[in-house]
Amino acid sequence: MPSSSARRRQRTFDSPRQEAYLNLWRTYDRLRALEDQLFSKFDLTAQQYNALRLLRGQHPSPLATLTIAQRLVSRAPDITRLLDKLEERGLIARERRSKNRRVVEVSITPVGLELLSELDVPVRRCHERQLGHLSSEQLLQLIDLLKTARQPHEEADGIWSHPQPAG
Repeated sequence: MPSSSARRRQRTFDSPRQEAYLNLWRTYDRLRALEDQLFSKFDLTAQQYNALRLLRGQHPSPLATLTIAQRLVSRAPDITRLLDKLEERGLIARERRSKNRRVVEVSITPVGLELLSELDVPVRRCHERQLGHLSSEQLLQLIDLLKTARQPHEEADGIWSHPQPAG
């Protein structure tokens, strides 16, 4: 009879799909812990960082609030609150369009650009800690598998349906 510690280590799954999903979830949890550790030093969340990154990519042009929400890596149910916190810190500026008052345009400020510049190297180091043990070939395989798994669940016209290659 196996020992109690051996039984605890044994994993049983209902199906290969369940095993894959739970492994994906566990991997996300472990990789996110490293990211959270980094961003907490800068009083940011991963989503706030992602929003700032999107705005820097568009700079000097603004992005509409809803466009930011659509482009985020993970959904932000309260994009307004996320942006409120960034605006309070002077990292972004918001402005309503005069032609359509319902549209709020968001721009990154010089303070936001400075913060992202300060984060560039630490974020690259974080990614190295997260996935640096994988070869280039393994990373490309992982990317392809993740895209294939996610594809049926993406909006047909969404930015993540046809993402740009890494560069």
